[in-house]
Amino acid sequence: MTIAVFLGSLLAAMALGVPIAFSLLLCGAALMWHMDMFDAQILAQNVINGADSFPLLAVPFFMLAGEVMNTGGLSKRIVNFAMALVGHIRGGLGYVTIVAACLLSALSGSAVADAAALTALLLPMMVKAGHDKARSGGLIAACGVIGPIIPPSIGFVIFGVSANVSISKLFLAGIFPGLVLGAGLWFTWWWLTRREKLEPPPRRTKAEVWESFRSAGWALMLPVFILVGLRMGVFTPTEAAVVAAVYALFVAGVIYKELTIKQLYEVFLGAAKTTAVIMFLVAAAMVSAWLITVAQLPDQVVSLLQPLLDSPTLLLMAIMVLVMVVGTAMDMTPTILILTPVLMPIVKAAGIDPVYFGVLFIINNSIGLVTPPVGTVLNVVAGVGKMRMDDVTRGVLPFMAVQFAVMFLMVLFPQIVMWPARFLYG
Repeated sequence: MTIAVFLGSLLAAMALGVPIAFSLLLCGAALMWHMDMFDAQILAQNVINGADSFPLLAVPFFMLAGEVMNTGGLSKRIVNFAMALVGHIRGGLGYVTIVAACLLSALSGSAVADAAALTALLLPMMVKAGHDKARSGGLIAACGVIGPIIPPSIGFVIFGVSANVSISKLFLAGIFPGLVLGAGLWFTWWWLTRREKLEPPPRRTKAEVWESFRSAGWALMLPVFILVGLRMGVFTPTEAAVVAAVYALFVAGVIYKELTIKQLYEVFLGAAKTTAVIMFLVAAAMVSAWLITVAQLPDQVVSLLQPLLDSPTLLLMAIMVLVMVVGTAMDMTPTILILTPVLMPIVKAAGIDPVYFGVLFIINNSIGLVTPPVGTVLNVVAGVGKMRMDDVTRGVLPFMAVQFAVMFLMVLFPQIVMWPARFLYG
């Protein structure tokens, strides 16, 4: 009955169009009422405790770094460097998009920020070169999925706080899977465009490649600083976010000189608005998470899945399918906040490595950003690229299918995730 009250109140509130954060609060209040322990003071206390977390300070700073990156010229130089490297290959603009997405994801950690930057910079170029607009928009949307996987990642920060898992280990474990997803997109783009007769731009000279690398060098150093700092224990993920924001501000304002004092207000305002939405979601979810524990919902779910506990692979398959279904109707952050406290006891009972599960969980939630009908990244690409949502959805389907196939390959072969991860964090 408790599970029915939890799901029923949450889904009913969402069906009525109540914002996710308020739906979570209503769900918590309904659970408290059902358990005959309603107390507004406990409700408020858990909301405050939900946002009172030092690791979550990484969120506003990574959001600020992403805003600065797009406004201050870092994104543009990354794209120019990728263009110099692979732009001359047949279908080269698609490969430029994939390379640029992998590089940008190591700067911002936000799928929305990366997708917006890539759409604004590359979609007009791809259409002008003769590529199908729907397919191009679909590729850009699928590339945005890589943003929350290759560190730094806001998704990993939120999951790490919710599941009490090392954020540094999650960051380092996400590098190789993110690159594998990029390789999957590379192959898919090659397969879809192999019969196109479009003439690629001429190969850049070595001098031009070197110049584009030198211009992007300051931007490219940011992920190096972050990863080396985390691996050597110089700073925590939260401190890495501060380093990223300060470094991006310095490079954009002093080195590239494309970020003016007047633009700072808009940059800080944009980062603050996005951060406020995320932090309110986290705070509201803490109410439900606390009540889920009090009501012993995880124990009830564990008992339901008891037959699968002896087969971790089958259990992970079932969980991944569940998250896929949820991802079609819910955004990434609320999905993490709602499902993590329910799923983690099951994962631990089955003896699954929490870091390994966290990587798969975030990959699945990231792909959920391009699964219709909700697909936040689809909306961003459609809005920035001035496209119909139906066209972007049609274009993203083959790329999305390959990303899900890669994810399930990682479920069947955990070594794809864990061997590189253990090599990186020891």
